[in-house]
Amino acid sequence: MPTRTTAHATWQRTLLTLTAASAALAALTLPATAAPAHDRKGNDDTITVDGSRAFPESVAADRHYVYTASIADGTVYRGRLGARTLEPFLPGGQEGRTQATGIKTTGNRLLVAGAFTGRFFVYTNTGKLVSSYTVPDTGTPTLVNDQTVAPDGDVYITDSLRAVVYRIPAAEVNAPATGAHRTLEVAYRLPDYVAGQSNGNGIVTTPDGKSLIIGYWYSGALYRLTLATGEIRRIAAPALTSADGMARRGNTLYVARSVNNEVVDLRLSGDGTRAAVVSARTYPGADTTTGVAVSGNRLLVTNSQMDSFLYGDPLTSPVFTLDSLPLR
Repeated sequence: MPTRTTAHATWQRTLLTLTAASAALAALTLPATAAPAHDRKGNDDTITVDGSRAFPESVAADRHYVYTASIADGTVYRGRLGARTLEPFLPGGQEGRTQATGIKTTGNRLLVAGAFTGRFFVYTNTGKLVSSYTVPDTGTPTLVNDQTVAPDGDVYITDSLRAVVYRIPAAEVNAPATGAHRTLEVAYRLPDYVAGQSNGNGIVTTPDGKSLIIGYWYSGALYRLTLATGEIRRIAAPALTSADGMARRGNTLYVARSVNNEVVDLRLSGDGTRAAVVSARTYPGADTTTGVAVSGNRLLVTNSQMDSFLYGDPLTSPVFTLDSLPLR
């Protein structure tokens, strides 16, 4: 496991063996002191995740349900909108899903990224496996991290350790639930990756649906990738180091900064070449905010306790939670 330094130093490491397959983890920068212990069951804005090893890395919501998933064992949790608790929906380990990071919904499909295992899964909203995917066998570390859905239904996926964006065609996403196994296709290659660091992470589409916005965890840079040409340019915006999960509504981009325990709201320019910070906020009990999603007039944020998962620190709360915050 990595070694901590002082509160004013950067935590770094290159590769971390997490599984029997020697999956590698990029260098992360995490707080040098744990957050105060908190038990927030009585908070009306808190959603409990019913799992002793939930470590909820990401969050998604559709018209009926809220979803999260465990990076520790791959369990997918689900609860009705407005419910105070998310219950296990898809058991960890099922179909080889032993870790989970990004989670998204599209139509009647549920998309789950498999983190350091290099896997990706497409399910129906009833839990049937449509298909599973594995990254190309290049012999290099992988972290299949997050995903977004383009207007044409194609799915684009980041890999924080490989400088690529994968694509799953809409036809495969909407195919019958046969449990087919496929290899992820590389659609684009990304610039400015730093070896041994966590790079491309959160990903959303631009308001016009013609480009992708990708946040880099290590540098805090935002990039715009034009789907038709593959051109990628850095967006003129402040560097938001530890930029993790992202969500967008209209021209407002929400970025969860995991190490900073805050969510930043940015206003995108009409052409998607610039972004300005509107506000940055945190909340009582924020605990490594790795995931964010928009649901109605609320913002859902994960309290992942990722430092405890990565470093074996004592849990700062015995209860894993999400928080529901006002959009403004």
